Amino acid sequence: MTVCEALPPLHGDVTHEGSLADFIWFRTGGPAEWLVRPRDVNDLAGFMAGLDRATPVLPVGVGSNLIVRDGGVAGVVVRLPKAFAKTAIEPGNRVRAGGAAMGITVASAARDAGIAGLEFLRGIPGTVGGAVRMNAGAYGRDASDILIEATLVLRDGRIETWPAARLGYSYRHSDLPEGAVVVEALFEGVPGDKAAIGAEMDRIAAEREASQPLRSRTGGSTFKNPEGKKAWQLIDEAGCRGLQIGDAQVSEKHCNFLLNLGSASSAEIEELGEEVRRRVKASSGVTLEWEIQRVGKPA
Repeated sequence: MTVCEALPPLHGDVTHEGSLADFIWFRTGGPAEWLVRPRDVNDLAGFMAGLDRATPVLPVGVGSNLIVRDGGVAGVVVRLPKAFAKTAIEPGNRVRAGGAAMGITVASAARDAGIAGLEFLRGIPGTVGGAVRMNAGAYGRDASDILIEATLVLRDGRIETWPAARLGYSYRHSDLPEGAVVVEALFEGVPGDKAAIGAEMDRIAAEREASQPLRSRTGGSTFKNPEGKKAWQLIDEAGCRGLQIGDAQVSEKHCNFLLNLGSASSAEIEELGEEVRRRVKASSGVTLEWEIQRVGKPA
């Protein structure tokens, strides 16, 4: 069986044993059995409709909040290319963005149009698709606060637009169906002053630079904040700042970030996270929940 015969036709790119570590922020982990980059929405929909229902589908953006285990990911990993990263301003202080658009791109488009309320997206280092799926948030706001609707390609190939209320949002969670790919989202802000919006975005950028290890191989915020508490503080109080397993380390700059110091395996990063959870539980009685998505199989 050739690569082309194994999957439905696709006008975009298909790679067998496609590397995920090339772009996942941690730069670790095994390959995707099939790494798929569709040309456009209809290309993706046709591919999904023809794909064997038993084949799992995992959408991945830039991998900024993801651990890919060392054994790789079975089935199909869908990564949207730049054709899905466009933004457009619409009446009513709305911004329409493709699923592959970065948070900073959406925030900047809103700023240039004098639309306030989307500044916090400057502090989210992932794509629109990831933000919609996990209800990403920063600086007191979440994606669900500004989302009007999202357009999805479902696992069976149907293209549907869902209102935000249908996504069942809660803290860092949505009811997005398994295997569904977010191809577009419509956000709404309020009228604002461009200079003030820009100043707030600059403040967010400076605060992130000062407090987070942005120039390291990391996966962003590792654990969800428990009700009424800060995960980083619980981790610090449990004595985990700088804790290390192999080349995986708890950041000394921000305790809720794990780092790959150079040659860490995904197994080491995940085990470090589990050790942090054990120590926090023993220290405070609080069970930390993973915010980072962990996918694939061990080596």
